[in-house]
Amino acid sequence: MAAEGQELTPTSYIGHHLTNRTVSLGDGAFWTLHLDTWLTAVMLGIVGFGFLWWIARGATAGIPNRRQAFVEMLFDFVDDQVKGIFHGNRAFVAPLALTVFVWVFLMNAMDFIPVDLAALFTENALHQHEWKPVPTSDVNTTFALALSVFALMLFYNLKIKGVGGWIHELFCTPFGSNILVMPLNFLFNLVEYISKPLSHSLRLYGNIYAGEIIFMLLWMWAATGLVGSVFGGALALGWAIFHILIVALQAYIFMMLTIVYMAMAHESH
Repeated sequence: MAAEGQELTPTSYIGHHLTNRTVSLGDGAFWTLHLDTWLTAVMLGIVGFGFLWWIARGATAGIPNRRQAFVEMLFDFVDDQVKGIFHGNRAFVAPLALTVFVWVFLMNAMDFIPVDLAALFTENALHQHEWKPVPTSDVNTTFALALSVFALMLFYNLKIKGVGGWIHELFCTPFGSNILVMPLNFLFNLVEYISKPLSHSLRLYGNIYAGEIIFMLLWMWAATGLVGSVFGGALALGWAIFHILIVALQAYIFMMLTIVYMAMAHESH
């Protein structure tokens, strides 16, 4: 399909499906908001946690219905993961882990929506959309989530250990309090602190972004003819089934790392 002399190519097709709908927040477009990412993430948060609130509000002590049983099973699953790692008061950490798991899972699950379905929202000159429906395929989303967890980790480090205790930990672990190794201790801890939000965010982003590209490549192959339709369609179906595991696994990993970071922040040396 072409419009005004522009030809649709595989590169332009994939490029437009990976382009965010942006809104400028200032002069010179230095600050921009990824409108599709923000609106989709907020909508999923409202729907997901609104559903949990609705179930909790109508929960009974008797025999639960299927919805209540599902939510209770989900809560018990998350709480068991927290108990296995975090050995303090779980009043804050367990709800945090549940929030992270549910929200990240819902954002990842948007990858199951066919990419061309977003064309219902808006079209460009090539009749392609610029609306990415998967918030976690946007590195801004994963960094925002990871930095939020990182900020909580720093807060609890200071709250549990105190400023003096935390500074002592920075300079005296892991090689002891000898003044000669203090700079090395600080360097090791600095690298660890920097790597935490980087690995936390980029692992989730890389897996979801790569999965989105593979989906598009397979479906484009399925549109190249009879052979492509057979093999591309079969591989796309297989990848879609495998991607169900990836969507859940990446949400689980993100939640587990959140629990681990909170547990490390509550440890006193």
